[in-house]
Amino acid sequence: MTITLNSTRLVVKSGSSWNDAWQRCLTVAPEAFRDDRVLNLWAAAWQADGRALPATSPVDGSPIAGPPRLDQEAAHQAVRASLDQHRAWRHIRLEERRARVAATLDALTQHRELLALLLVWEIGKPWRLAQADVDRAIDGVRWYVDGIEPMVEGRAPLDGPVSNIASWNYPMSVLVHAMLVQALAGNAVIAKTPTDGGVACLTLACALAAREGIPVTLVSGSGRELSEALVRAPEIGCVSFVGGRDTGAAVATAVADLGKRHVLEQEGLNTWGIWNHTDWDALTAVIPKLFDYGKQRCTAYPRFVVQRELFDEFLAAYLPAVRTLRLGHPLAVEHPDDAYPALDFGPVINAAKAKELRDQVAEAISRGAVPVHRGSEADARFLPGQDTSAYVQPVTLLNPPPSSPLHHAEPFGPVDTIVLVDTEAELLAAMNASNGALVATLSTDDRATFDRLAPQIRAFKVGHGKPRSRGDRDELFGGFGASWSGAFVGGELLVRAVTRGPAGERLPGNFSEYQLMP
Repeated sequence: MTITLNSTRLVVKSGSSWNDAWQRCLTVAPEAFRDDRVLNLWAAAWQADGRALPATSPVDGSPIAGPPRLDQEAAHQAVRASLDQHRAWRHIRLEERRARVAATLDALTQHRELLALLLVWEIGKPWRLAQADVDRAIDGVRWYVDGIEPMVEGRAPLDGPVSNIASWNYPMSVLVHAMLVQALAGNAVIAKTPTDGGVACLTLACALAAREGIPVTLVSGSGRELSEALVRAPEIGCVSFVGGRDTGAAVATAVADLGKRHVLEQEGLNTWGIWNHTDWDALTAVIPKLFDYGKQRCTAYPRFVVQRELFDEFLAAYLPAVRTLRLGHPLAVEHPDDAYPALDFGPVINAAKAKELRDQVAEAISRGAVPVHRGSEADARFLPGQDTSAYVQPVTLLNPPPSSPLHHAEPFGPVDTIVLVDTEAELLAAMNASNGALVATLSTDDRATFDRLAPQIRAFKVGHGKPRSRGDRDELFGGFGASWSGAFVGGELLVRAVTRGPAGERLPGNFSEYQLMP
């Protein structure tokens, strides 16, 4: 445990403690919460089954609700029950489905602040970003509710429910968003709560959806133990996965063997290239935004590939910006009624991840990486005596050695690396180090240079001097190489991915047997 004292005595904002949030959950959705645990939802009922594991908040190490983990047999029962729900739901008229999803969105809007507060405690998001996660889910699904008719015209629901396995970092804007669109398209939906956090937020969201008659199943458990049911079970019509490459590769192998519909979003090393560039003010302005949520997102940019002769100018633009980063306890204020603090990020997901990042940084430096920036804990906002073991100060390393994971993999934390290059060929090789990425950016003054180099960068979206994101509403999303497998999503492609079209239809996506761009 790391203990930190702060010169200004801070307190948790009034009404924002974990106990405050928990008591509100018990009031809002008593069917889904007990005094000491959350429940699983399957067979259209809340079940007091599974073994509830202890959990702690990354914010301060205090106890919070843990996932009630099911065994494999119970998971199979839940999948079979979801198929029964699916067979009934697929015949519900579209107008009725729209009305029920719209009612769910109204309920989520009513309780948006509670959902956001749960995200703060469970996964450490600062208040601004937690609210944004909730709002993006609501606003994104409303776009589908308003425009669903042409997207499903001539299409039918799948033969079985959609199984969702997602990482912990965006429970609302990625997982709940996908589930509600899948249901709107005529499918029953199953979700596994992420092991590392978000169970209470997802439980509340699913309770609000279930009240409106949405056929949702929410279960917890070990990915290894539940994969037989949630990935391989013949009842499953589609597998939607968001997570790391190791787990994603196992899922990809399983769905390929079974010929099952799938959407597998996996990590990649998203890079930002600097080549013949002079607009340094624009770069300075964007650097702090790239650290939102401590770079714990699939579209974070942890790698800068910089033309060597521009390195001094890059540092002059980069260092003042990174020194402005604000981190600390997301709910710590000077007075109980103050507004929530404006932070760039709080903790990483848990103390184990924080230690992993610190160890990787230390090892990289011992093997030749050069630290060009390290944040100071003295500038962070913490409560007196608070456990800070899940917090990582921002670090920037020059030239991580090839033996380091920081050289070729996404750190998923506030660690930047810089690689220097002398030729365009080196630039492209360094930007393509991870065999595919979701996003990339190239900052260069010459548009012709961007147009020539961008197609050679193995990322689904490439920005010209600006960051790219997953996108909302009609913006498409996918990945190249090992960063994606299966159907692309976003806009109408998300609906197409979870519905059946004409015989012989080839969905846009990155499949083992073909790659088809939209």
